[in-house]
Amino acid sequence: MKLILKTVSALALTAAIPMSALAEEAWFPYEAEEVTPAFSADGEVSAVTYTPLESATQPWNICVSFPHMKDAYWLGVDYGVTAEAERLGVNLNVVEAGGYTELNRQISQIEDCVANDADAIIVGAISFDGLNNVIGEVAGQDIPVIDVINGVSSPEISAKSLVSFHTMGRETGRYLAERHPAGSDPVQVGWFPGPAGAGWVEAAHAGFMEAVEGSAVEVLEPRFGDTGKEAQLKLVEDVLQANPDVRYLAGTAVTAEAAQGLIRERGLQGKVDLLAFYMTPGVYTGIQRGFIQAAPADSMVIQGRIAVDQAVRILEGEDYIQHVGPKIFVVDPENIGDVARENILPPDGFSPVFNVGN
Repeated sequence: MKLILKTVSALALTAAIPMSALAEEAWFPYEAEEVTPAFSADGEVSAVTYTPLESATQPWNICVSFPHMKDAYWLGVDYGVTAEAERLGVNLNVVEAGGYTELNRQISQIEDCVANDADAIIVGAISFDGLNNVIGEVAGQDIPVIDVINGVSSPEISAKSLVSFHTMGRETGRYLAERHPAGSDPVQVGWFPGPAGAGWVEAAHAGFMEAVEGSAVEVLEPRFGDTGKEAQLKLVEDVLQANPDVRYLAGTAVTAEAAQGLIRERGLQGKVDLLAFYMTPGVYTGIQRGFIQAAPADSMVIQGRIAVDQAVRILEGEDYIQHVGPKIFVVDPENIGDVARENILPPDGFSPVFNVGN
């Protein structure tokens, strides 16, 4: 299959590794969790072992809509969807809206996917509720819509490939609460959940706050903002200036990555520790080097792969799990040496891929 690789300036990476060499490596079976009833916020979670199809019966056209490609997290999802499309033998086109403020652009891009004869659409949503109308329109044309990573409230989707960001936030909060239980000296935590209004942000925020309730952790006023590096760095600088006694900065992976240099520059290592509530290559390296304390891994690569497999299964009338995601686990300095990096992050040197086949 022909692969078209494009460079994104915000993700200046080394030369791309040929995907054909990477996509052939079996990623499955993979330990995952199914939610029943599907699409419920408080459904029962049960362990499953996920195994995808060997290949598609025809080169279906699948369109993928991402919020942006400004950080390495979405680069990992991009690797997942494009590598799985190549493995299964389907055509795939990736579009990105440019940021969490660009809801109208994402809606327009999804409409373009339909106009360009997509057989299925995979959506990493900018807004939990804001895409419901367009999803309804797409589903009304018998085009399956798969909700990947971020979550949407529309009941008209066909499948979800995602983890609970409530759980991701809760695991991060629990990590702090266990270190600073009730009765111990209080500690201040700056909290940076991400862009206000995004479903994954609201879920992570709720989980984090629930986990630290009743502990000695005092959460400062949450600082919401876009997950661009400059936006997060400005929020971190504001918190450090206004709260000289802050002990931890916890938030998005971009927050933790951006704050590392600032903490070193100000001589705050050991005085202000960093946590992220999801994993990226930068966070992984930060944990290895002792600059970041911990982060839950949601295996974003696998979420992308599963979403493509779900789309193909639906198109071919095969059985599929409607609501599933990889099993979450926390990575810290104690276990990072035992973690299979290729299961949770894109390969070193991977550059964005926007088209497979076509």
